Amino acid sequence: MFWHCIKVTEALKRLRAKEDGVVSFEYVIVAACIVGAVGLAFGVGGTGPISSALSSAISSISDKVIAAVG
Repeated sequence: MFWHCIKVTEALKRLRAKEDGVVSFEYVIVAACIVGAVGLAFGVGGTGPISSALSSAISSISDKVIAAVG
C-alpha cells in the first residue's frame, strides 16, 4: 500500500512540474475570447455592425464596377 502512495505522490509531482497542460488551457481561453469577440462584432446571423458595413461596401463596389463596365 505504501508503494502505491509513493507512486501517486511522484505522479502528482510530475504533473505539477509540467506546463504543457497549462499552456494549452491558456490557448483555449484565448480562443474562446476571440470567438466571443467575433460573435459580438458580426452579430447573430450576420446582422452585426461589421457585417452591415462589409455588405454595403461590397454593394457599392459592385454598383461602381457595373457602371464602369456597362
